[in-house]
Amino acid sequence: MKMTDNNTNTGQKVVLVTGPSGAGRTTAIRVLEDIGYEVIDNLPLSLIGRVLGGPALDHPLALGVDVRNRDFSTEMMLQVIEDLREDDRHDVEVLYLDCSRDVLIRRYSETRRRHPLAPAETPDHGITREIELLAPIRGRADVLIDTSELSPHDLKEELMQWLSQSGAENLAVSVHSFSYKRGVPRGLDMVLDARFLRNPHWEATLRSLDGRDDAVADYVAKDPRFDEFFIRVAELVEFLIPAYGDEGKSHLAIGFGCTGGQHRSVALTERLAKTLAHKGWQVSIRHRELERRAETGPASKQLG
Repeated sequence: MKMTDNNTNTGQKVVLVTGPSGAGRTTAIRVLEDIGYEVIDNLPLSLIGRVLGGPALDHPLALGVDVRNRDFSTEMMLQVIEDLREDDRHDVEVLYLDCSRDVLIRRYSETRRRHPLAPAETPDHGITREIELLAPIRGRADVLIDTSELSPHDLKEELMQWLSQSGAENLAVSVHSFSYKRGVPRGLDMVLDARFLRNPHWEATLRSLDGRDDAVADYVAKDPRFDEFFIRVAELVEFLIPAYGDEGKSHLAIGFGCTGGQHRSVALTERLAKTLAHKGWQVSIRHRELERRAETGPASKQLG
């Protein structure tokens, strides 16, 4: 995720969400809507000024813009961005969801969708045209997220890191479980290896379960080294959260890894998240491997 510092005012918060078709714009719009943004998608560029011309809202606004907009043009989009940035009533950011051409072609081939700029041709023709059309807008983006290697869950996590409000009392914590076989997840601030704990995989009655099951969690917690390890980790995290908040950090991502990402790391993630939530911190959980297994069919893995 690349961010630039183009905006300094404190007016009505407005996020313009754009990027090539298939890069994740729809997913981003849904995330913004879920956390309280007023969302208007595919709003004609000529109407943006009218929508923002009234009294300021008491909540932020997200506007989805892409080449399917009725009056879309690169020049008009750039002018809209410039006009809004010059108006002190608005605090505008451009969120651009980017993606490599090869990945976009693969996503279109998997979904068999027609590209809006090439309805009678193969998608690669439309993708090439759209990337060229949006290049000047990409260069004006405040936040640029490359979704080429991101699942919808990964994109949501990237967005939440960007959107998290600063300050210790609002610092968001995410706790992740993962398998070292698939590599360490992107964006973690702290990584802890749980492979030294005894592995429920070798217990036939526990193998098919995961760390959210009480039987698995109890088995992991009975390792003689578990209590001291967990106490030290929890104390360290509780020390770091306000320290990071004081320095203006808005998000702290902690990851527990084990061999398969099913038992030990999941149990630790669940326990630490509950401990922090009980202390009053804003906590989210991400079980990467469990989520991947739950996703079925190519359509559910696409970024809209």
